[in-house]
Amino acid sequence: MRRLGLWSSVGIVIGVTIGSGIFRTPAGIAARVPDPGWMLAVWLIGGLISLCGALSVAELAASLPQTGGWYVYLRESWGRLAAFLFGWSELVLIRASSAGAIATVFSEYFLRSLGYDPALHDAATDYIAAANMAPTWTPLTLITAASTAAKFGALALLVVASFLLGGGSGGTAANFTDAGGPVSPGLFGLALISVLWAYDGFADVSFVAGEVRDPQRTLPRAVIGGTIAIVAIYLAANCAYLFVAPIEQIAQSRLIAADTMQAIFGGIGAAAVSVVVMISTLGSLIAIILTSPRVFFAMAEDRLFFKSLARVHPRYHTPHVAIGLAAALGVAFVLTRTFEQLADTFVLSIWPFYGLAIAGLYRLRRLRPDLPRPYRVPGYPVVPAIFVAAVIYLVTNALVSDPVWTGATFSIVLAGIPVYYVAFARK
Repeated sequence: MRRLGLWSSVGIVIGVTIGSGIFRTPAGIAARVPDPGWMLAVWLIGGLISLCGALSVAELAASLPQTGGWYVYLRESWGRLAAFLFGWSELVLIRASSAGAIATVFSEYFLRSLGYDPALHDAATDYIAAANMAPTWTPLTLITAASTAAKFGALALLVVASFLLGGGSGGTAANFTDAGGPVSPGLFGLALISVLWAYDGFADVSFVAGEVRDPQRTLPRAVIGGTIAIVAIYLAANCAYLFVAPIEQIAQSRLIAADTMQAIFGGIGAAAVSVVVMISTLGSLIAIILTSPRVFFAMAEDRLFFKSLARVHPRYHTPHVAIGLAAALGVAFVLTRTFEQLADTFVLSIWPFYGLAIAGLYRLRRLRPDLPRPYRVPGYPVVPAIFVAAVIYLVTNALVSDPVWTGATFSIVLAGIPVYYVAFARK
């Protein structure tokens, strides 16, 4: 049943994308890029890359408005093996690391809302994050919608308050022009990974394309409009952070949103924004669980999914076994990895598939010229090429700068190849 309109679709784009990144990653980015101008530049570059991806995937979404999103695009452009590897990574790596990172931010801001410093209570942070995986069992669209409005509104309020009242708390425009430290190209690339974690989700509405009304018109408008809104609010939020605190202080602030609001409004401000971030992260967790099972549905229809994991809940009509496995893996990831490791693992395991799917645009235009295309990428072939080139740079830089962790991530992804040939190639 197609019940999602334009604003509901835009809400999914914003709700999934604005999760934990803008509230947690600025510290790591400032540490890797200790120069105000370059720090803002990496956020802008990440936004432009994401916008190129949004402009490109909108053509795929309009041409192939089927449930499954990226899985469908990979299957139609590159075949069953590429599609299976994406679904395999989604099951064992992508969603677990994503949910684990988001749950970690929830637990950190939860402790901060109670007046505790999460840096001094790492064990408590891990256990609360693990417990927070429980809501993944119950998809609640009401919480998702409420969290979308809360998080976007809170960021807007933070920006306005910072520039109007931050001057009385030491805020100054001089923070934008202070000389920073040297910027290493390798660290700049790693900072871009963190930025892309914050921007990820710009096309997740495509997972539920089968439930969108008039998808040929609605999906491109939702993906592009939502992405532009996110880029604008992210840049504004980082400018607000930088106005209130110098970049050296941002690099030391794990909970930058709470620290910014505390500088302006005191403990009440920190507690209030911490509650909003908790709602934000909880909504993102639920949005992830609402969208990602559609991949497993599409795989099951193609006989590319394990029967034991494809069982559907009799009441909620969701693949509850697959969801439970992802939640269990998320708990294990939370207890064994840091937030930065979880976020980097997610980006390195999913963005290569994004690049492959966008590259599939060229292949589909050549092999399937009669495919309906109610929307075409503006600036083709340059715009998709920019996105693909950015993904190649991202992967290459990660292999050079952090070969062990990157190699381990790719090994798990590629482990799906023998699984495919043993269990699914002949079906």
